[in-house]
This record gives sequence, structure tokens and C-alpha cells, in this order.
Amino acid sequence: MGALPEKLKEIRDEFLELEPSDRLLLLLDYSRKLPELPERLRDHPDLLEKVVECQSPVYLFIELDSQHKVHLHATAPQEAPTTRGFASILSNGIDGLEPKEVLDIPDDFPQTLGLTQAVSPLRIRGMSSMLARSKRQLSERLVQ
Repeated sequence: MGALPEKLKEIRDEFLELEPSDRLLLLLDYSRKLPELPERLRDHPDLLEKVVECQSPVYLFIELDSQHKVHLHATAPQEAPTTRGFASILSNGIDGLEPKEVLDIPDDFPQTLGLTQAVSPLRIRGMSSMLARSKRQLSERLVQ
């Protein structure tokens, strides 16, 4: 595994600078920053993959733009702020990266945010699954 991309380092450090009791508030703040799906995906939900490991319905789609930069699009219900927060962290942290940078993100990144006391292991596992599915989708896109 390679180094953590700068954007994800900044997000991780933002969490770790806070007291454990305040980290959940930051996660909730991220839940409000989850970008809306582009219209082309809103009109074709069949393109999105469900992350079945998540307790709440979360769907994602990885794409490469014409400059070969990665974009993660995700959707999760408003009433699932933890799941939305995790999806937002990945979406914002991955956006615009090179494919290799995304594939090199350490699989344990979700465990490094300092949230293990604030959210259940099942929720952390859900974020790990979002990351794993993102990497798998990206790998599939690269061989097409």
C-alpha cells in the first residue's frame, strides 16, 4: 500500500485534532457535505452499486473523467447521517485523484479517523466496504 493522499490525510488529521466526543459532530458536518448525484446518475440509478454491508442504503459509482481523474459519486439517505458522513469523506477525499492514488489508499483508512469509540464497529466496517467497492469499481474501469 502506498501513502495516504493529501486530501484524506487532511480529513484524518481534522478528526484526530478533535476530542473523541467532538469527532461525531465533525462526521455529522461531513454528512451535510455529500455532493448531490450528477443528473446523468440520478436518471440512471441502475449504474450505482449498493453497498450491502452498510446498515443504511448507500449506493456508489466511480468514474474516470477525460483527464483520467477519479470521481466517486455516492448517495445515502438524510436520516442516515453516519453513513452519509462516511460516503462524503470518501467522495470529497477521492475526488480528482489519480487512479493509482485511490488504489493505494490503505484499506484500514476508516479505522484511522479516531471514530471507533463514537460509532459501532459495524458502521466502520460499512465505510471499509465503501472504500473496497470503490477500489474494485475503479480497477474494473481501468481494464475496460
